Amino acid sequence: MEVERTRESLDGDGTSSDQLSFDWRGRPCNPNKHGGMRAASFVLGLQAFEIMAIAAVGNNLITYVFNEMHFPLSKSANIVTNFIGTVFLLSLLGGFLSDSYLGCFKTMLVFGLVELSGFLLLSIQAHLPQLKPPKCNMMAEGEHCLQAKGYKASILFLALYLIAMGSGCLKPNMISHGADQFTKHDPNQSRKLSTYFNTAYFSFCAGEMMALTVVVWIQTHSGMDIGFGVSAVIMAIGLISLMCGMVFYSNKPPQGSIFAPIARVFFSAITERKQICTSHADKIHHSQNIANYHLTISGHESSSNAGNLHAHKFRFLDKACTKSNSYRNKHKPCTESGVKQAKTLLSLIPIFACTIIFNTILAQLQTFSVQQGRSMNTQIFNSFQIPPASLQSIPYLMLIILVPIYETTIIPLARRLTSKESGISPLNRIGIGLFTVTFSMVSAAVIEKKRRNLAIKSNEMLSIFWIAPQFLVFGLSEMFTAVGLIEFFYKQSLGGMQAFCTAMTYCSYSFGFFLSSLLVSLVNKVTDLDGSSGGWLNNNDLNKDRLDLFYWMLAGLSLLNFFNYLFWSRWYSYFIPVSYMSDHCIEEKSEDAENRTSL
Repeated sequence: MEVERTRESLDGDGTSSDQLSFDWRGRPCNPNKHGGMRAASFVLGLQAFEIMAIAAVGNNLITYVFNEMHFPLSKSANIVTNFIGTVFLLSLLGGFLSDSYLGCFKTMLVFGLVELSGFLLLSIQAHLPQLKPPKCNMMAEGEHCLQAKGYKASILFLALYLIAMGSGCLKPNMISHGADQFTKHDPNQSRKLSTYFNTAYFSFCAGEMMALTVVVWIQTHSGMDIGFGVSAVIMAIGLISLMCGMVFYSNKPPQGSIFAPIARVFFSAITERKQICTSHADKIHHSQNIANYHLTISGHESSSNAGNLHAHKFRFLDKACTKSNSYRNKHKPCTESGVKQAKTLLSLIPIFACTIIFNTILAQLQTFSVQQGRSMNTQIFNSFQIPPASLQSIPYLMLIILVPIYETTIIPLARRLTSKESGISPLNRIGIGLFTVTFSMVSAAVIEKKRRNLAIKSNEMLSIFWIAPQFLVFGLSEMFTAVGLIEFFYKQSLGGMQAFCTAMTYCSYSFGFFLSSLLVSLVNKVTDLDGSSGGWLNNNDLNKDRLDLFYWMLAGLSLLNFFNYLFWSRWYSYFIPVSYMSDHCIEEKSEDAENRTSL
């Protein structure tokens, strides 16, 4: 009750509630004991172990579904992309439950246990022969393998979607809870927050690399059942790391349903669409313009309409705060905070949409590129072969080296050149990544054509190292896009929306993987001109498919998407919270407001 009363007393502009934080017993936090990088490090531990566990499953899942469950190659690819897409789509559920009802810590603990149960079930199925179809070589000519059906398929999908639900609800809360250990409206901690996002990505890369080397090697040489069991153990260690930091966490309390006030704003704006914006709606613009004026003179932002929170965009929503709406409706009147939240979500959607194609390319690296590697010479030494799924460790190995260099060298230099605390603005980081990812697909298309021609004409196998460039280029682009997107959405979020806005970045992954499945089906349908070939990607043999043409198509879509992003990034107006101003500037704002009113 004390937390609720405090929150209600401060909930005026949608930003004050951001500063409320409590320890695990519900008492106000002590800055000397709670929060900071020490507390965030325990969350980073969970992130590293969780990504290690699920990456080892997701990145080699196509091998298990194709070789042991006997689904056709194109259907196996779609099962994997749908699974990973569901993981990221369910991040919206995790963000909503956290912001509205449970809080980050409880949400992570509950759904971490759900994910652990999925790993255990998948390991049991992989171990027991009676839960799988009879062994069969899917690549053998003329051999008809029985596909998993009935309860065998049901157990597979139950295990996968328990993992998907657990991981999906964990992902936004791991990032958000770690970021909550810093005060994002404090200029002194804003730099530490940017460092945290880079550290979180380093933790992600370390987990991915261990998954794609050590754990995938165990899966390949000791069996999928042992590999899935190792993922379960790793996930359990991650949950232990989370609980060990419990006494150090600075916890943001749930704010109640975040959708109810936003839905009320849209409903009221529609019902009051014929009204003239007066009173409270004018107050919104007046206060926002004053904030913009003082932020400009104080040197925080001078060219991006800082502080106006899209005041001149979506003006129709301001009608939700007209006086007539409060008097004529029996429903609870809309607040200024609700209007700001609605405008924020609408403004973020175009940036969110521009990252979908980027994640569609990621889907290819986790499905078709793995199969591409299986069709190449994987032998390095006389007795050692590279597991094809381990190819995805190449960019993460590179990034483990590049991210610290980026944080310690490039960012300080960029800060001096741009005078921005993050060095390179999040929108610029996203744009760099969206441009460079095009060359990943160009490289993939060129190498696949070379591999296919060599296999058909001379029956030779190209070395697996030829496809390393496409992973390297993608890893470099992901360092810019993924970190920039998460930092951008978190910093632009208002009170009570941090986890949900962070979840939107993961939802982009979901849309990208679902779009990949849709594109595969459409391409097969459109390119099956005579009704018998099945299209570019319909065969189980890449030597008969035209994966190179599919990659060229994605390269073209990626380039078009980049130009689309340029338009929307210029359209967007950065929001810098008023609390960035000094106490003197806040007092000056109040005096200036009174003077303007008197005039």
